Amino acid sequence: MGVFTFEDESTSTVAPAKLYKALVTNADTIIPKAVEAIQSVEIIEGNGGPGTIKKLTFIEGGETKYVLHKIEAIDEANLGYNYSIVGGVGLPDTIEKISFETKLIEGANGGSIGNVTIKIETKGDAQPNEEEGKAAKARGDAFFKAIENYLSAHPDYN
Repeated sequence: MGVFTFEDESTSTVAPAKLYKALVTNADTIIPKAVEAIQSVEIIEGNGGPGTIKKLTFIEGGETKYVLHKIEAIDEANLGYNYSIVGGVGLPDTIEKISFETKLIEGANGGSIGNVTIKIETKGDAQPNEEEGKAAKARGDAFFKAIENYLSAHPDYN
């Protein structure tokens, strides 16, 4: 098994607590509104806490697809959220698991800084692919910005 780890940072004009609420607490309702391609978010196993598996259904290239997202840890006090992609189209055949460790901290002018560590674990002797890492980062950045844009367009959300 190979492991490829990288870190990324994104900035937002939205306050950390508000952004966390949208990204974690109210994610099941906010994400389909904020990210045009995502049609639904539904719990298929668990109660919403660690161990819960969610199915995110989306449209890509005119086809309906899904990804399975497993909640690993929720740390509301420190605005942390860890999850893994464990199935669906977000997991290529050579990948065992893609894990994300995220944390929001206060940024400039009342905004946020989102820190994420992404770990890609490959199956067998498959080597980590830098392109898969870059693609995961690009999807994460687009997702983060879509939520930020939604919150900016809906200033009454709290």
